[in-house]
Amino acid sequence: MWRAFVTFNATISRWSMYVAVAGLCGIVATVALQVFGRYVLNDTPTWAESLALVLILYVTMLGAAVGVRDAGHIGLESLLVLVPDALRLKLELLIHALVGTFGVIMAWNGAVLAESVMGYKIPTLGLSEGVNQLPLVIAGLLIALFSLEHIVALLRGEDVEPSWH
Repeated sequence: MWRAFVTFNATISRWSMYVAVAGLCGIVATVALQVFGRYVLNDTPTWAESLALVLILYVTMLGAAVGVRDAGHIGLESLLVLVPDALRLKLELLIHALVGTFGVIMAWNGAVLAESVMGYKIPTLGLSEGVNQLPLVIAGLLIALFSLEHIVALLRGEDVEPSWH
């Protein structure tokens, strides 16, 4: 059961990063098209800026979630090495529990926000404004899931292998 959970999380993490990288390529292409339209054609595509902003939300939120799983987030490792092993384990469990709680709160409030703006449209894209809040929900759920994986791994005395290795 544990191996299946780890494999599932690694797969979700890897695919989240693939989507984020594709989104980053989309941002570059969209902004390049916008600059080309503005300075060469003297006719800026009206949808380009809105699309770039939507893509930025997805790239940053998915990247943040993957950073939690792969331990790429900001941590106080230098302080943790100074405390005894028993206290270090408790502090690491607390840190992951707090990060997981943050993920759940982010997902919940992102869903509330998405629901409240679902009836509005992004004028130049024709998409619902809820599309802008969906990355909060997805990333929050992933952060909670990945934090749970870290907690279980710590209790089992194991390390979480980054999904890129």
